[in-house]
Amino acid sequence: MTKRAIISDIHGNIEALTVVLNDIRSQGISEIYCLGDVIGYGPNPRECIDLCQDFKVCLLGNHDNGALFDPDGFSSGAEKAIFWTRRELEDTRVDHCEDRWNFLAALPRTHRDGDCMFVHGSPRSPLNEYVFPEDIYNERKIERIFGFIQKYCFQGHTHVPGVFTENCRFFSPAELSYQYTLTDQKVMVNVGSVGQPRDNDPRSSYVVLEGREIEFRRLEYPFEVTRDKILQIPELDDFLGERLAIGH
Repeated sequence: MTKRAIISDIHGNIEALTVVLNDIRSQGISEIYCLGDVIGYGPNPRECIDLCQDFKVCLLGNHDNGALFDPDGFSSGAEKAIFWTRRELEDTRVDHCEDRWNFLAALPRTHRDGDCMFVHGSPRSPLNEYVFPEDIYNERKIERIFGFIQKYCFQGHTHVPGVFTENCRFFSPAELSYQYTLTDQKVMVNVGSVGQPRDNDPRSSYVVLEGREIEFRRLEYPFEVTRDKILQIPELDDFLGERLAIGH
């Protein structure tokens, strides 16, 4: 039975990505699906793009799209980071500049594989819609989103991992003991963030899918290294580095 690793929201954090990829390889997993936001916020966009080009599937995230075009609806800190990232990718003195832009430009917004749908934000608006745990109290929103789901949907974007059910419930990985079995019921699974977790846990998050079995994995990485790089780049807000220590 094929094992797949599903990752998302790397955000230019090469230290976190390296730890996650090493963990994936240690399990003998060769199929990696990335749900977008390879870049943005973090200090190593080029290196992260280079690694992602080897994945089986990589989707377009809103930060990837913001670098290609103009950031839409971003906070001032996120917008500044995107403009800095764009300048890094436009530096023609660096090898493979054009290859990186071509890779980003070709990224799809959705991917389907059997009963599974893969998006960055939500099945209703793959690039930009946020679905937070507290949205379970907005039954109309959840009902409409699940109307776009055939069976199972995997997403990122909020950086908060967990499982949404069609009857408006949300379960964090800890509540599930980091294991979940897919049934005949529709679910939406947020795989969390590799490079910038926001569930008050600074460890990188990703998911392993084998058949109907899901495992949420959390990994420590040297966030201090990433943080210090960010603090040394004036165009990147210090907050983008400091938040890595608290996972929020």
